[in-house]
Amino acid sequence: MDSRQIIDKDLRRGRGAASNTEGRYERLTHVAEPDGWDMEEEARPHRTHVSVEKPRSVISYNRSPDIPFDRSLNPYRGCEHGCIYCFARPTHAYLGLSPGLDFETRLIARPDAPEVLDRELRAKSYRVAPLAIGTNTDPYQPLEKTQKTMRACLEVLRDFDHPVAITSKGTLIERDLDILAPMAAKGLVRVGISLTTLDPTLSRLMEPRAPSPARRLATIRALRGAGVPVRVMTSPIVPHVNDHEIETMLEAAHGAGADVASWIMLRLPLEVSPLFRDWLAEHFPDRAGRVMNRVREMHGGQDYDARWHRRMRGEGVYAKMIARRFDVAARRLGLDREVPPLRCDLFRKPLSTRDQPSLF
Repeated sequence: MDSRQIIDKDLRRGRGAASNTEGRYERLTHVAEPDGWDMEEEARPHRTHVSVEKPRSVISYNRSPDIPFDRSLNPYRGCEHGCIYCFARPTHAYLGLSPGLDFETRLIARPDAPEVLDRELRAKSYRVAPLAIGTNTDPYQPLEKTQKTMRACLEVLRDFDHPVAITSKGTLIERDLDILAPMAAKGLVRVGISLTTLDPTLSRLMEPRAPSPARRLATIRALRGAGVPVRVMTSPIVPHVNDHEIETMLEAAHGAGADVASWIMLRLPLEVSPLFRDWLAEHFPDRAGRVMNRVREMHGGQDYDARWHRRMRGEGVYAKMIARRFDVAARRLGLDREVPPLRCDLFRKPLSTRDQPSLF
């Protein structure tokens, strides 16, 4: 990447990406250059800006054969956690925004999502199946504290007795235990907590505005204490950065109460690859080449291979070694168990304010 596009550290303090290059659909590229005048202009740091979107639908369907759900919902677009490895960054290009700093600072709220969700679940053509939330951006990122859109969506799902699988690294999920615990008692909810490292310094570099590892372990304890089943997701595994922590992360999560575990290898689709390489060059220049060589070794010489069943695990000796280490540790700790499917038989459509009240 052109060094002129790397933004000064002071202007991106607390952010993950080092640049804000336009997305792949933009015809023009903007580069900051001196205007020739003697007056210095004060450069402004990248602050969080929130826009509002009014969605016509909120349930997205997929037919991907290597993921265990066919529908998902995202209360927000973009994510302030700023995880440098986030495979969802390229989705910001569809909005005409950068997958770099824009993804972390130009957030899109969807306050009407609960109302739209209610309408979609009432449709005569709707057939119930577990709904995944948090598959693209974190529903419990800091924005949720004021917007409360995720909580309102959960209230809709609770009223319909609709099964839901939540993925997050945000501790704000503890606020919603009053909804999640009764749903869990009915077999309607499962939560996945992402744990990337136990090292707070590394976590701050990789996930600058996400809760610390210790705080995430506390969230696992709180969820399990309330009877909510929790999967620890030791993802992504980054060669020569956090791969040495697989066993210790699983042990810590098991000690906190997680009942099952999973993992995914580092994924670098589209714009994520140059962003991640810039991050490596800045924070780990001593091993940047080794990391990328290992990544390419797993993807046929490329930074990423998007083929089904390969994109999340990679291929080759190193990928097999990581899979073996994880399997052995998970089996030893009892984290390799089969989990019961979320219940779909309880689904019902509650009366709406437009419905005629029941006589009984």
